[in-house]
Amino acid sequence: MAVERTEALADVRDDGGGKPDGAVVRDALGVGVAVGLSGFAFGVTSAGSGLTLLQTCALSLLVFTGASQFALVGALAAGGGPFTAAAGAFFLGVRNAFYGLRLSQLLALPRAVRPFAAQWVIDETTAVSLAQPGRRSARIGFVATGLSLYVLWNLTTLLGALGAEAIGDTDAWGLDAAGPAVFLALLAPMLRTGTERTVAGAAVLLGLGLLPVLPAGVPVLVAALAAPAVLWGQGRRSASRGDTAEEGR
Repeated sequence: MAVERTEALADVRDDGGGKPDGAVVRDALGVGVAVGLSGFAFGVTSAGSGLTLLQTCALSLLVFTGASQFALVGALAAGGGPFTAAAGAFFLGVRNAFYGLRLSQLLALPRAVRPFAAQWVIDETTAVSLAQPGRRSARIGFVATGLSLYVLWNLTTLLGALGAEAIGDTDAWGLDAAGPAVFLALLAPMLRTGTERTVAGAAVLLGLGLLPVLPAGVPVLVAALAAPAVLWGQGRRSASRGDTAEEGR
């Protein structure tokens, strides 16, 4: 009886847990459209940093990870070198590799499809896929989110870059702040625990504090040390509490 029940639960998870395909697509499109419109801000920011229309569009087509793209053009706009800017973008993009490890088990896509699906392994497709009750709905959510976001992001990137070229100096319009504003808007809802908020706050302090003394792009790399520093501090506090509890006994 226990074996039959386990197999039944596995079948429910594989077939999507009864969630209608239309509902999955609707949720996925909502995420894809909402985030895809942010490509306009990237196009404007990239053009304002000095990149050509072709370079801007190539970044969205080939890189396709918003935070890394904003970090790259932001460092270039601040006067950073290409290697420093690329390093910051790389470290931000590493998280997608960990997403891929989780999604490879959840989606179980054929080997021939995986290299193409890897292009769509980003924050939004991961979140939508993991929110689904079964493998079928997870696959639908991944494809619908990835396709809608990829198409819209690249389209709005093109429009943003063209618009920036048409209006001229983006700094005069204050559009150089569009990229950071969008990035913060995407990041804020993800800070749900005290640890996450502490890490974000420490990273901001490190980045802003070192901005006047380090070359452009380097403060972003140093700010990445906020996470291990906060985790180390929490580990020390937990160990101290454990020692205090032992002494109390």
